[in-house]
Amino acid sequence: MTLLDAYALIAFLVGGPAAPQVRRLLREGDAAVATANLAEALDVSQRVYGLAIERAMAVLDPLFGRPLVTLPLDLEVARRAAEVRSAHYHRSSRPISLADAILLASAGASDRIATADPDVLAVARAEGLSTLRLPGQARSLRATRRPRTGIARSSDGRSAAEVTGRPTRG
Repeated sequence: MTLLDAYALIAFLVGGPAAPQVRRLLREGDAAVATANLAEALDVSQRVYGLAIERAMAVLDPLFGRPLVTLPLDLEVARRAAEVRSAHYHRSSRPISLADAILLASAGASDRIATADPDVLAVARAEGLSTLRLPGQARSLRATRRPRTGIARSSDGRSAAEVTGRPTRG
C-alpha cells in the first residue's frame, strides 16, 4: 500500500505538481491516508487555497474505502509516532511534524510513503520504509499573499478561484 502525505492530497485537490502521479496511485487502488494527514490536507486546502472543506470532502468521499483507505490514529500508532518523532526530529535539520510522524507510524513493513518532503523521505528510509518521491517540493504548494489585494496565490500564480474553479468569498 502507498501512504499519501498531506502534500499529495493537497496536490490532488488543487492541481499541484504531484496531481497526475497521485491520480495514478488512486487509479491503482492501493492508496491510504492517515487521518491526521487528511485533516492537514483539508485545513491547508481551505486556509491557503480557498477550497472549502465541504467541497474537498465531496471530491474525496467517493474515494474513501477503495481506492483510498483511511488509517485511524489509535493508541499503538500514537505511541509509535511519538517514538519516531522523538528519535528523528530536529528543529533546524529535520523538522518533521507530528502529522508526518503519524504518517510514518501508520506504515507497515511492506508499505511505501509518497511525499515530496525531503525530511519525511529521509526519516522513512531511516525507519526502513520504502518511499516514492513525488514531484515538486512540499513547500511549493504554499500560497503567497499579494500585499495590495490579499488574494492567496498558488506557486504558479493562480488564485484559489482559478485553481478550484470556484469563486472565493471576498
